[in-house]
Amino acid sequence: MAEPDCPICGEPAEPAHRPFCSARHRDRDLLQWLGEAYRLPADAAEEGLDKPETSD
Repeated sequence: MAEPDCPICGEPAEPAHRPFCSARHRDRDLLQWLGEAYRLPADAAEEGLDKPETSD
C-alpha cells in the first residue's frame, strides 16, 4: 500500500510524521486547528445558542 501524500504540500508522507511529510508541516496543521482556521459551517439555529437571552 502506498503512503498517503502530505495534505500540506503533496509530498510523500514520512512514517514518523504521518500523514505529513515533516514535523514542520505537522506543527503547521496543529497551529491551524488551535487558531481556529479550520471551522465547520453552522446553521442559523446553532449560531443563536451563543447569544445571551434577553427578558422582555
